[in-house]
Amino acid sequence: MERLEPVVAYVRMRRRAVVKPGSNVLLGDVARLVVDPKLERKLLRLPLHRITEADGNLLLIDMLQVVKAIREAEPGITIETFGEPHVLLEITASGEVKPKRWLLVLAWILLFFGSGMAMMNFHADVNMPAVQRRITELITGNNILHPWLFQVPYSLGVGLGMLLFFNRLLRRRLNDEPNPLEVEMFMYQENVNHYVITEEYRKKHELHEKMAGDRRD
Repeated sequence: MERLEPVVAYVRMRRRAVVKPGSNVLLGDVARLVVDPKLERKLLRLPLHRITEADGNLLLIDMLQVVKAIREAEPGITIETFGEPHVLLEITASGEVKPKRWLLVLAWILLFFGSGMAMMNFHADVNMPAVQRRITELITGNNILHPWLFQVPYSLGVGLGMLLFFNRLLRRRLNDEPNPLEVEMFMYQENVNHYVITEEYRKKHELHEKMAGDRRD
């Protein structure tokens, strides 16, 4: 008698996804599957949750919810999970996150003038004009009030140093290494995600305790 091998489904949760209000969250929206193609098409259409107004604009779907739904649809299947144990859903009317152009322009203006003021204050604190005049005098032997031959290369060097620091020339990267700003933005997003996920788990725990108390009553 031929022994049938168990069907194994490999599940990997996405880190973040965007859905529309009132939509049904399907397994294909929150996870990637490696399984038999016929079974994969069925599982990807498996409903996990219906978005309601009570969910707010962020919702957490964890791996246990996914495993439970797959077990109910295919009781004999073996599930192997990889990666994140949860996915964070962002609920937006358009179904995608679009940057706000007016906010981008405002942030650019604030950063432009803010960084300019910071550099001007730094040069004023260290008395940069006097330093440049002194260096020019040591090199040329002449005390020049406005040493343009020193100040122009210095200004160009500051701009070039910023390009190298941020590892970007217009829209092109100089190399694959992330710049410090990207690292800081990544760490900020990771901290925000960690906080939101912790809060969502806390809400789920409180909801389960409340439902358990209602059943006991």
